[in-house]
Amino acid sequence: MGIYDISAKAIDGSDKKLDAYKGKVLLIVNVASKCGFTPQYKGLEALHRKYAGKDFEVLGFPCDQFGHQEPGDENEIKNFCSLTYDVSFPMFAKIDVNGANTHPLYQFLKSEATGILGSEGIKWNFTKFLVDKSGKVVKRYGSIDTPEKIDKDIAELI
Repeated sequence: MGIYDISAKAIDGSDKKLDAYKGKVLLIVNVASKCGFTPQYKGLEALHRKYAGKDFEVLGFPCDQFGHQEPGDENEIKNFCSLTYDVSFPMFAKIDVNGANTHPLYQFLKSEATGILGSEGIKWNFTKFLVDKSGKVVKRYGSIDTPEKIDKDIAELI
């Protein structure tokens, strides 16, 4: 199974097959509204706008598994992202990235790009995965890796 075989629920409740993003470089991020890293939304949106029309997408996946930092429902999350950071990149419904209910996308991402010392678990909000145009997971970044730092890696893949 590859990334394009996976579906996820969009933040508006519709089902979205990830094969809609075939041929695009993807930056997939587990996000949260009340985290110390939440200001990274600004950098993620800047990347989205910088590479608009250049086969690139940021995909945001809200998650409430770290310190209850994403307590809202999908409508609250959508409003927060829109009003606070003018987010226009695709956002999805809240998911689990660890544990028994880990979303299939994150099962795939974690198996393809492990963390420090080979660990698969997501350590915190704003962990990022860079996926190339063929659907291969190229790199995993931690929460402290800013979107600005990742820009050069994106540029090389586009």
